[in-house]
Amino acid sequence: MENHHNYKTINKQLWNNKVAIHVESDFYDVQGFLQGQTSLNSIELGLLGDVSNKSILHLQCHFGLDSLSLSRMGAEVTGVDLSDKAIDKANELVGKTGSNARFICSDVFELPNHLNQKFDIVFTSYGTIGWLPDVNKWAQVINHFLKPGGKFVFVEFHPVVWMFDENFTYIKYNYFNEASIIEEEQGTYAQKDAEIKQKSISWNHPMSDVINSLIKNNIQIKHLQEYDYSPYDCFNETIKIAPKKYRIKHLLNRIPMVYSVVGTKQEA
Repeated sequence: MENHHNYKTINKQLWNNKVAIHVESDFYDVQGFLQGQTSLNSIELGLLGDVSNKSILHLQCHFGLDSLSLSRMGAEVTGVDLSDKAIDKANELVGKTGSNARFICSDVFELPNHLNQKFDIVFTSYGTIGWLPDVNKWAQVINHFLKPGGKFVFVEFHPVVWMFDENFTYIKYNYFNEASIIEEEQGTYAQKDAEIKQKSISWNHPMSDVINSLIKNNIQIKHLQEYDYSPYDCFNETIKIAPKKYRIKHLLNRIPMVYSVVGTKQEA
């Protein structure tokens, strides 16, 4: 599989450039969050269940809204992200909310060098694994940080979505992870007309690679579900079918848009 040794540098710059735009965007609605709204969706809330007094490791947390929402629910949360500007903003929000969440700036694969703790729950969601070249290494990190019997909760955009061109008119990309996808991004999903243009390096991961990597790394799969909508209006050509439910208007419910996985680390 083709790899790019500089992908972390390129993608860190990409996400650093997005932070200020995202913080000010209606998409993230930071003001609503500060006034008490949760940033979490019904899918992950249902899968996480009661998190009070649970320790949670949140991988690829961006600037921390979901981590802070979990903290408000009584969890002891550690959020991790590659972007130092995102982590700076997360820590700023800690000050504004009085949260006890903590944040670490680290690449997912390097995290065992920066954190020495085991967690009740490892959580990651929406637009995360596409930035990682190797889901087996990702699953190794999840296994490393989970306590025996601990729970892994994962919600992600379905790999079928990433096969299409940006307007969902034809199949542009391979479902399978055959090579890096190197592109120039214009704007951002949170503000499509934002005046930023930058390089990105990403990967498509078929569902079988994700599930088999988790199984191989001691995570017993307890739940797998596919959804015919996205809780975010982050794609082109969307139609709103219900509050926080969006589909591609000319594809309706014919394609899966999101999937979720819950697994448990098997006892030693």
